[in-house]
This record gives sequence, structure tokens and C-alpha cells, in this order.
Amino acid sequence: MSSSPSVPKVSNQNLSEEFNTGDGFINTIPNEKCAVTTTPLLQETPSVSMATMQLYAILETVADRVEMHKNIGNQRENWNTLLLNSTNMMILTAATMAGVTATSHGVSVLGLKLGSILLFSGATATLVIMNKIQPSQLVEEQRKATKLFKQLGSQVQTLITVGSPSKEDVKGVMAKILVIDKAYPLALLGGAMLEKFPESLEHAVWWPRNESQKENINRKVEMGNGWTKELESEMREIVEVIKRKDSQDYERLGNKALKINKVLATSGTLLTGIAALASTFMGSSNIGPWAATVATITGALASAVNTFEHGGQVGMVFEMYRNNAGFFKYMQESIESTLDESDVKKREHGALFEMKVALQLGRSLSQLRNLAKKSTYSRIEGIPIDEFASNLF
Repeated sequence: MSSSPSVPKVSNQNLSEEFNTGDGFINTIPNEKCAVTTTPLLQETPSVSMATMQLYAILETVADRVEMHKNIGNQRENWNTLLLNSTNMMILTAATMAGVTATSHGVSVLGLKLGSILLFSGATATLVIMNKIQPSQLVEEQRKATKLFKQLGSQVQTLITVGSPSKEDVKGVMAKILVIDKAYPLALLGGAMLEKFPESLEHAVWWPRNESQKENINRKVEMGNGWTKELESEMREIVEVIKRKDSQDYERLGNKALKINKVLATSGTLLTGIAALASTFMGSSNIGPWAATVATITGALASAVNTFEHGGQVGMVFEMYRNNAGFFKYMQESIESTLDESDVKKREHGALFEMKVALQLGRSLSQLRNLAKKSTYSRIEGIPIDEFASNLF
């Protein structure tokens, strides 16, 4: 009789130690003293400050926000496509039924009549929902939020790599996260959703607002840290160009897009409602043919209006203008808050700041300086400047 192979004995303690040993990961084996988790241990060490550990934790949150907004944006883009196609199919089918009813003589059209009423009524309800939430605008909101969180993640990584993070840096990053969350909410219920049809365009705000009061432009400031009187004057002229040209232009275009979207939203719902009402009179001896004709025509018009509004993504265009107006407001406040700081040592280095402004406006340094000179000349001569600050959009 052959003997069974011997199995090496492993104690429970050794097995637990084997599984619990990892590169910075805490216990993953459930027991009485330790919970199940795989979160890395972030502990302050002599070489790594608590602020740095907090920024690493914030990076995880930012990455989660990026993925969340990206996924929800894709979902809402599908909403726009599916709702548009479904609504148009309901409208066109109901209009076809109404047209067949108009040509039917001496035949019972009760089935066509009921089907047309139900489809037109369903299309009206669907359009009310679509016009309320504006799926294409929701998609643009999530695209912008995804972009902003990616930018914030890059800023935090740069801060960790080349800087010495402080508690103020951590507070500043957390404030930015909360402001972006408020500017581009995910929820559609409970009043959290952005108003899709405001009275007028209100630019988006995704940065913490500075409450500092402006100081006298003619105050005495000791130059240094890359700042000169010429650079300060150049930045002030850039702000004036942004105010007079870019901001005003995008506010004007945004208000036009808003008005067009309001008209289309009202017209589409009204036309399908008229078609549903007209369908109820189909089949009667006197006005039946006329009611069927009205239902067919208004249904066709409603489909065209719906396609132009949601297929053309007019809501997305309005949101794009709103974000662009917000970008120029951000540029304006960023430059002004920097210039309002009287201690130049607390400012960002002048040459670096000028380069960032030029890149954000899609210009070279020489182009930015020439624009400031043009602005000064036009202001002195009292003539409007014929150039926008941004070359990007």
C-alpha cells in the first residue's frame, strides 16, 4: 500500500503574514483586527509632508471625477440620439396615419385615429422632457467638466513634482473641485440641474472668486520678480481688449442661440400638441378630412423643428458660448487679481505669467505685445479696435 504524499504544514500565522505583506497596502485578509481594503497607506514621513499626502488623495478624487463625467457624458449623448430618433419616428408614424385617414372614404378609421392620437400625445410628452433637460447641452456640460478636472489633475501633479505643497495649496485645490462640481452638476432632479432657458446668458464660473478689492492703478509698486511697468501696462490693455471685443461678442452670440432655442422648443411642443388635438376630430363626417390634413402638416413641421433643434444641437451651441464667455471672464479676473497684488514677490513670475496668457489666447509673445500696442493706440485715438484677443475661438 503506497503512502500518501506529505503536505507541508503551514501555520495560520505564516499564511496571514504572507498575504498581508505588500508594497504599501494594508491588510486584505478579513480578521478581527483589520478591515478588508486595498487603499494604499498614506502616512506622513520625514521625506513626504502631510500636504503632499493630501494632494495625492485629492488626485484620486480628481481621477474619479474625470471618469464619472466622461461616462455620464457618453450616456447623455446616447439619450440625445435615442430620444431624437424615437420622437421623430412617433411623429412621422402618426402623421402617416393621419394622412391615410384623410384619403379613406367609407372605411372605419377608428384604429388609425386612436393610434395617431396616442403617438402624437406620446411625442408631445417626450418633447416636453427633451426641451426641459436639453440632452445636447448636458453633454457639453460634461465635456467641459471632464476637461477642467483633467487640467486640475495636471496642475496638482505639477505642484507635487516641482513645488513644496502647503496647506494653502491643498485648500485651494479643494476649493477648485467644489466650484467645478457646482458649475457642472451631475444631478437632473432636486433643483441641482442648470437652468436651460435663463432670461439671458450668464457666463459659466468654474474658479473660486477672489473678493479682494482693487487698488489704485497709480500706486507705487517696487518692480521685481520678472515684473516691469511695461508688462503691467501690457496686461491691462489685454484685459481691455477682452472686455470690449471677446466677452461682448460671445455674450451677443450666446443670447442669440438662447432665443433660437426657446423658439424651437416652444414651436416643436406646440405643433405636436396641435397635431394630437386635430387627430381627435379625424373620422367625423364634416371636419374629419380637414382635421387629418392639419394633423399631417403640423406633424411634419414638428418633426422638422425637432430635428433642427436637437439634431442640430442648438442647446450644445448655447452651452459652448456660455463656456467661452466664462473663459474670457476667467482670463480677465486672473489678470486683474494678479495686478491687484501690490507685493510682486507674491505674484507669479512676470515672464511666466505673460507666456501663460499668450498661450491661453493662442498668440506668441510678440503678437500679444503688438495687440497691447494696438489697444493703446485705439483707446488714445478713440477708435474701436478691429482685433479680438483670442486667436483660438
